[in-house]
Amino acid sequence: MQHTTLFPRFQQFPALAAETAVSSSASDEASSLPRWDLSALYAGMDDPTLKQDLDNAAQQAEAFAARYQGKLAGLSGADLAKAISEGEEIEELMGKAGSYASLLFAANSSDAAISRFSQSINERLTDISAHLLFFTLELNRIDDAVLEQKLQDPALAHWQPFLRDTRLFRPHQLSDEVEKVLLEKSVTGAQSWSRLFDETIAALRVTLDGKDVTVGEALNRLSDSDRAVREQAGKAVGAVFGANIRLFALITNTLAKDKSISDGLRHYARPTSSRNLSNMVEDEVVDALVSAVRQDYPRLAHRYYALKAKWMGLEKLEHWDRNAPLPGCEDRKIPWDEAKQIVQIAYDGFDPRMGAVIKTFLTKPWIDVPPAPGKSPGAFAHPTVPSAHPFILLNYHGRTRDVMTLAHELGHGVHQVLAAKQGYFMSNTPLTLAETASVFGEMLTFQSLLDAEKDPARKRTLLAGKVEDMLNTVVRQIAFYEFETRVHDERKTGELLPERIGEIWRDVQTESLGPAFNFTSDYDVFWAYIPHFIHSPFYVYAYAFGDCLVNALYGVFKDGAAGFQDKYIAMLEAGGTLRHKELLAPFGLDASDPTFWRKGLDVISGFIDQLEQV
Repeated sequence: MQHTTLFPRFQQFPALAAETAVSSSASDEASSLPRWDLSALYAGMDDPTLKQDLDNAAQQAEAFAARYQGKLAGLSGADLAKAISEGEEIEELMGKAGSYASLLFAANSSDAAISRFSQSINERLTDISAHLLFFTLELNRIDDAVLEQKLQDPALAHWQPFLRDTRLFRPHQLSDEVEKVLLEKSVTGAQSWSRLFDETIAALRVTLDGKDVTVGEALNRLSDSDRAVREQAGKAVGAVFGANIRLFALITNTLAKDKSISDGLRHYARPTSSRNLSNMVEDEVVDALVSAVRQDYPRLAHRYYALKAKWMGLEKLEHWDRNAPLPGCEDRKIPWDEAKQIVQIAYDGFDPRMGAVIKTFLTKPWIDVPPAPGKSPGAFAHPTVPSAHPFILLNYHGRTRDVMTLAHELGHGVHQVLAAKQGYFMSNTPLTLAETASVFGEMLTFQSLLDAEKDPARKRTLLAGKVEDMLNTVVRQIAFYEFETRVHDERKTGELLPERIGEIWRDVQTESLGPAFNFTSDYDVFWAYIPHFIHSPFYVYAYAFGDCLVNALYGVFKDGAAGFQDKYIAMLEAGGTLRHKELLAPFGLDASDPTFWRKGLDVISGFIDQLEQV
């Protein structure tokens, strides 16, 4: 059954992940920025409603198991539909509690009370889930012909997408006893290692200019206009990760082995197969995307960074130069109120219906805006549950890329609001499509900014920033995917030393970013801070999938396709009820077409063509 998931999205205009993350010192300006109000979920950790919801979920789960366990195959279509509906109600109660704990922890993972609370909630939810585990296992054992007959009942036909997606995992399902053991041990297994990673990152401090700052603030200085500041930060971060690299290597090795054991038990063909299956996308489609991007490394990243080195007057770029602002670029501070206006105008201009949803997010306490100690780096949108509303976490520094991140996360938020009508089981979108609305929102905002800018130098800065954004979303994420693939493949033959993981990291960075860079050994530890590798193995290609898909989709929009906005909103409202082929068909697009990815990559190349003419 579905459990609430985050939609992590990290700053990427031009930097990704923690490289533009949280500041350790809350300035007066930051302290005036809005924080979210989670009371739509619960009033606090000691809210009696929370305890009541968990107790009710536990009682209902036990009653559910007593009523239905061992009996699903014999139920009529209408009765099976009723059972699914009851299961969804229980899962939504659990999802609400889980969402609250996750969001509290994301806002302040350094608080020991919050950390303990989050772990306690996870353990309680796992205990409750044990009573529900039988449900999907039994659903998957129903014979195809028998289920097809039951689906003739309109009540069960409503749940056809849920049944379709659940039964995808039939070949990988284990016995009830083994599934129960794996579920119960998860809180002391992978979840615990992920928690160790989060708390370690939050606790690390980097000494810069005589002050101890968070890793996030140190990484944020890699975007400073002063090269000496960037170099100092890059080396200091490398030293801190180097001093802790054995721990990060242990976490990585343990989680890779844990996944390998699980994949072996479930007979997945390769480490990425389970992710592809959950994304409802074929291995071959992902392979085509990865192959197309890798082939285009020279046409895209190599070409752009050679231009950047020339603009900066450097023979070679160091790793701390990758996110440097261009010479003469003044990325002015954009106040929060102006950022809201920029994004609001962009969405309003596309469709007032989407603009109305955006306005709700921007006027209600649904967004946690300022950097703060202990706060999760980067940004994400969390759908929570349909009976509440999504929440967005940012670390807003007032740069152009922060405005783009706001536009991105609001795209997720709109998608989650529109899809909520599908209910808890069917509103969640596969990762490959979850990035569509967010990246499309970025493109709308970028074009709005570009169209409004009259200064040629500033236009070049915006265009270069967009290219770096897209390279980080496409090239860098596919390089991350290659890194994960190689690490997981090698882990099958034994534990990897930290030095070997660093070698793989440098290999993929050299291949993807190209000869403009001089990668030194101090960069070999920078794999350690990427949270996707820990929390969501093989998640990263979804960004490239979404970016290339949106480039093609935006091309259809710019060509003036009739009824585009109506089709687009219908696509978002569908949530997880349709697959990518069905969702893209109204726009004349097909991700399984070998030429599809080329269209998306051509957009990036076209932007670089424009820059070469400047």
